[in-house]
Amino acid sequence: MVRPGRDRLTGRVEVDETYLGGPAKDVYGRRAGNKILIVVAAQEDGKGIGRIRVRSAPDASAESLIPFVEDSIEPGSVVHTDVWLGYEPLERKGYQHQITFLRGHRRSASELLPRVHRVVSLLKRWLMSTHQGAVSHEHLDYYLDEFTFRFNRRRSKARGLLFYRLLQQAVEVAPVPYRRLIGGKADHNI
Repeated sequence: MVRPGRDRLTGRVEVDETYLGGPAKDVYGRRAGNKILIVVAAQEDGKGIGRIRVRSAPDASAESLIPFVEDSIEPGSVVHTDVWLGYEPLERKGYQHQITFLRGHRRSASELLPRVHRVVSLLKRWLMSTHQGAVSHEHLDYYLDEFTFRFNRRRSKARGLLFYRLLQQAVEVAPVPYRRLIGGKADHNI
């Protein structure tokens, strides 16, 4: 569902990471336990949300977060994040980095970075309602691709063109062998 060569996000973009997975006893914060880390980028569109990008990540290090930003966001754009050190190299990579300190604020994180938190909330709700929470870790990136495709086309006035766009993309993208589907991890960028 990912169009090859698609445009990167531009302008002001909020980026944050979160964990997906059921509750784990005595596991808090960035200690994942059996959870999967995902990174979300949400383009600002006035007070609303423009396009998004979502991808799983092995960890919250700069080595994992910066490639996601480079694949998803056009250099020169304003990248709005929390103070996490994994985002520290952004300015050296050609981005304008706006940092918001979440700790010690009267407002919640969902008020300070509202777009990414709304996307994460919608993603979790979609996974629980549509897929009954039965999404395996091996196939998570495919579900994230589907969510991104649907979200980015939510305002489409011509619903019939969505099916046409899927067919067009299916012809442009090489087939995915069964072995790679079963093994998980696609080797494409979101």
